[in-house]
Amino acid sequence: MLDWSKITTVLLDMDGTILDLHFDTYFWLEHLPKRYSEATGMSQAEAKQKLVEHYQEVTGTIAWYCLDYWAEQTKMPIKTLKREIQHLIKLREDADEFLVALRETGREIILVTNAHPDALSLKIERTQLDKYFDKLYSTHEFGATKESQLLWQRLHTKQPFALDNTLFVDDSLPILKSAQRFGIQHLLAVANPDSQQPNNVITEFPAITNFKTLVADIRQHPV
Repeated sequence: MLDWSKITTVLLDMDGTILDLHFDTYFWLEHLPKRYSEATGMSQAEAKQKLVEHYQEVTGTIAWYCLDYWAEQTKMPIKTLKREIQHLIKLREDADEFLVALRETGREIILVTNAHPDALSLKIERTQLDKYFDKLYSTHEFGATKESQLLWQRLHTKQPFALDNTLFVDDSLPILKSAQRFGIQHLLAVANPDSQQPNNVITEFPAITNFKTLVADIRQHPV
């Protein structure tokens, strides 16, 4: 599936790739609609419909991933509300062994997430995921999302990596396609980002449901 003899840098998404996406799914589709309905007096179904329609309008943009934007739009304390269900934040069960193998074989490991810096900080606080990485980036610092070529250009300028020797892993097909357009040679999709949802069917890219299946091959090809 992947030629680990040619991979020296690994760029990893966070939510749905290293962390279970269930926290985010539940927050945006259940918890926020519930709290929003309580604050506005509309039914939870109405609140959810209104929010989802708004989500769809800004999907893929910085606004979609921006906690400050949603706090302003909903007049709700988004960061506080996230802490109400922070117990749901967790690493994928197969992530630790995979990340340790990458580190022990000498690869550069970089987190590239569209998550807002405050969301990233909360998740680091809950999981200590920063211990696995050489560098962690929120795309907010670049003013563009991974769906945009501008992000990859700006990231590559600040954090140079060899396109031919870099693997990028994400659960979003539009983002993987954006990375492919930029020229990253090794791409991998995560087909089961949310532990509480069915696996996705992915045909456009190599895809996995368990990082542990990669570990032996990684260890056979140290950098």
